[in-house]
Amino acid sequence: MILTTTNSIDGFSIAEYRGIVSGTAVNMQKMKMTFNMEKYYTGISESVSEVKAQAFEQLKSNAEKLNANAVVGINVDIELTTSNYVIVTITGTAVNVIKR
Repeated sequence: MILTTTNSIDGFSIAEYRGIVSGTAVNMQKMKMTFNMEKYYTGISESVSEVKAQAFEQLKSNAEKLNANAVVGINVDIELTTSNYVIVTITGTAVNVIKR
């Protein structure tokens, strides 16, 4: 599965547009507040990385359900709520590409 933020893929042509797909993930454990800012930011960074990976897996799964072999125009939105939950939403267009 090819994933890209661009609207085209070098060396490939888009043969068919399958539809818009998304993946959303939320960290299930609330981030702990701490007075050590380095630990706090490290925790947020680790949480964002984990949640983003989950959202990408969901995006790929949804694209595969549409029989797509690539997702173009990917947009990643990361939100940290006031309750310290991390929410990642990834959206893109599922397509079928063929090598030129």
